[in-house]
Amino acid sequence: MSFLNWSVAPEGSTPTQRENFRKVIIDGIGIGIASAAAPFLPVFLARLGATNFQVGLLTAMPAGAGFLFAILIGAFLQTRKQVVPWFSGARLLVISAYALTGVLPFVLPNDQIVIATLIIWALVTVPQVIVNVCFSVVMNGVAGPKGRYELMSRRWSILGLTTAIAVALAGQILDRVAPPFNYQVVFLLFSVGGLISYYYSSRIELPDQEPPPRVPGASLRARASSFVGLIRGERAFVSFMTKRFVFFTGSALAVPIFPLYYVRAVQANDAWIGIINTAQAGILLFGYFIWLRFSKTRGSRFVLLWTTFGLALYPALVAFTHDVQLITVFAALAGIFQAGLDLVFFDELLKTFPAKYSATFVSFAQSLQHLSTMLSPLVGTLLADHIGLGGALLVSASIRLIAFLLFLRGK
Repeated sequence: MSFLNWSVAPEGSTPTQRENFRKVIIDGIGIGIASAAAPFLPVFLARLGATNFQVGLLTAMPAGAGFLFAILIGAFLQTRKQVVPWFSGARLLVISAYALTGVLPFVLPNDQIVIATLIIWALVTVPQVIVNVCFSVVMNGVAGPKGRYELMSRRWSILGLTTAIAVALAGQILDRVAPPFNYQVVFLLFSVGGLISYYYSSRIELPDQEPPPRVPGASLRARASSFVGLIRGERAFVSFMTKRFVFFTGSALAVPIFPLYYVRAVQANDAWIGIINTAQAGILLFGYFIWLRFSKTRGSRFVLLWTTFGLALYPALVAFTHDVQLITVFAALAGIFQAGLDLVFFDELLKTFPAKYSATFVSFAQSLQHLSTMLSPLVGTLLADHIGLGGALLVSASIRLIAFLLFLRGK
């Protein structure tokens, strides 16, 4: 299969499906460009003297908003005939935060930039929640139940390739341009990807969804009881979400630890940090292809078990070395397993509930995920203060391993 064939819809697609497929892929390219700035945001704060806790807030703040508002946003979106405008508009707002961050060194002294950056990212937490809920709904609408692996493997492959190239370029800019202008250039330049994303994602055409009937005059308690009953009635969903929650807890714990470990323990420069992130993002292109083949020949359970096990080992391997070249190899291997995990978690989640209630179930799943990503980064940074950055990575590995064992026991 050539790379060109990966950028077009599968055979048998309708003209609208083909056009939607193309828009989703190009949207992924825009997001790949914008995402190149993401690995350097915590590094930017760390180099400005931000505390471990402040770096952890970058992950904890959007997670807190997600935990508080995801279910409410899901209930709202469930009543909308079209979620595409909400998806594309909210995404543009989130990526605009990179541009605003890039402007800060022009207008503020260094000792105020950390707080101002955190305020900017706090303001876009609700739009980020909207994006997270809408994403699964929109992608499922574009792909359908039989095309999810195909669509997402192609989108994420091209996104990964784009991000890898852009991150490598960002790392070189940061290493060659004098601070503080180097970070300004990166944040402003790569936020242009948000405009590409908005142009194409806002033009995705999906049929209107029929909102579920509302019971007039129902009390808040009655609606909450109905919601809980709807969730509990899907046992496969509850089982999968419990195990996924444990895995995400272990993963989120390490999110602020990795950049801190690179800067403070390994003492890697920005160019090497760019190479590490490029290795992890670039290998996704091949990882998606590998796991797509395995899903067809060995099934989803094979993909689920091997990817959760492989990613459980990753933080532990990094914790035992300060060799930046070896860390780059580990990051590349983790990228292969991450590709499979992205695919299998996305597909398995959407199998566990009725499609007509997508916004409701996805929002609940997002709320649980945000609970772990809200608390775990803060726990991780607190652990790092007491047992060191390497010790925090080992705790992350242990929690991921527990999640793997839970999936192993399940049927």
